[in-house]
Amino acid sequence: MMDLFRKLFSNNRTEKRPHMEMAVYSSLEKNKEYIENQLFHSNDLKWRSIRFNQLDGLIFFIESLTDLQRIQNEIIQPIEEKREGTVDKVITSLEITKKTDFSEVPFALIQGNCVLVFEGTGEAFVVNVTAVNKRSILEPENEGVIRGAHDGFIEDLMTNLYLVRKRIRNPNLVVRYYQIGKETKTKLALLYMQDLANPDLIMEVDHRIDSITMDTTISPGFIAEMIQDNSFSLFPQTLLSERPDRAVAHLMEGRVVILSDGDPSALILPVTFFAFFQSPGDYNSGWISGSFLRLIRLMSFIIATLIPALYIAIIGFHPEILPENLIFSVKSTIDRVPFPPIVEAFFMQLTLEVLREAGVRLPSRVGQTIGIVGGLVIGESVVRAGLISYPMVIVVALTAISSFVAPSHELSIAMRILGFPLMILAAMFGLIGITFGMLFVLIHLCKLECFGTAYFAPVMPLRIKDLKDTFIRFPIWSLNQRPHDPHPQRMNQERNSREWEQDDTGKE
Repeated sequence: MMDLFRKLFSNNRTEKRPHMEMAVYSSLEKNKEYIENQLFHSNDLKWRSIRFNQLDGLIFFIESLTDLQRIQNEIIQPIEEKREGTVDKVITSLEITKKTDFSEVPFALIQGNCVLVFEGTGEAFVVNVTAVNKRSILEPENEGVIRGAHDGFIEDLMTNLYLVRKRIRNPNLVVRYYQIGKETKTKLALLYMQDLANPDLIMEVDHRIDSITMDTTISPGFIAEMIQDNSFSLFPQTLLSERPDRAVAHLMEGRVVILSDGDPSALILPVTFFAFFQSPGDYNSGWISGSFLRLIRLMSFIIATLIPALYIAIIGFHPEILPENLIFSVKSTIDRVPFPPIVEAFFMQLTLEVLREAGVRLPSRVGQTIGIVGGLVIGESVVRAGLISYPMVIVVALTAISSFVAPSHELSIAMRILGFPLMILAAMFGLIGITFGMLFVLIHLCKLECFGTAYFAPVMPLRIKDLKDTFIRFPIWSLNQRPHDPHPQRMNQERNSREWEQDDTGKE
């Protein structure tokens, strides 16, 4: 079945045409005409005449992408002062390259560079004068920080690399650049630790990124869908994070991180199912409190996916499970409702999703008010009208709150979607349907892989040592080995010893 879906949704790849080099014209007018034609006479394409070494020249730049003050200070002013010499020595910019292939010049212009051409030389000089327009480094909005660093990734790639390198002052941190998207030319950065990351993993990620052929690449979400193993799985196979400390922690475990210019999210891989329940806050507090919070998150996954289905199954098939006193109170509210529990659950869940989406799309000041007031008004109204029972309102409210507990937005969506087929199975077969549904999910999780890593590790296959940082977190001093799932080159870490205890024992 999966092979059929892949054939239906696969695109016919076109063969890449060989690149033909084009020499720079000796005529200044022909160079000008070529650049203007390649950029379709765009109004923000500007040029200025200069004279250097007794030759007429032109400076081309796109004013919406370049810093005009840098052009004046680093190019025009030095040329006017020297008048003669070598171009790359006169210009004070640190990034200047000589181009003999004129077909590359239009692409250099749209990346924020300016281009210098002179009469009769057959050469073009590309100078980086990109304008820097970026927002300040703020706390990530989608990943709240209670304790720990309050800086987050922004839309500028160089700033994001700075945030990572500031935390890892190690020459083994490697950065590789890629350009994805035939039309958008989006710049990507692949980060990994040379002495930790598995070479086979690096080669596989590099191969998959190089194999991407598409016109538009806007965000890491595009990259994730193009490189993940199973595109038809409900569960996310790459971890998106806006927190530099989270990205650094995964780098130090032997994983790789992909950063995209224009997006404040880091793409982390390979990851396991349990990585989506881990948060940097778990390590910024005591191990007991961190373990308790992690167990709460795992419990919320079970509640968000199973509680509505369990309610439907118990009310429709197995009411004898409930205590006697509770049966009478529940039955008195259900008898007033003309619909079966499955209709109640679907109606309330869909209403909740509509309110949630409306709260996200509306302005922040209005969105929270609409969500709270809408939930209260609709919940109270449907109960008074006899369309929904009180227990169902409680079940749906508990499900909604539990779905927000997961630190990953992608996993939260998967939890909410997974609840709908389980509700259908519960309405048709009761607890047996829920059991078979959860078995199917469990088998799928055990079968799923992410870049050669078992998605359900360290539970399947079972690795006892890795369980120290899975369901609960052991004390930091006991975590002397890296997780096995990314297959790092070095499993053992520097021993986290408490030597002061030994010193105190020796003194006694």
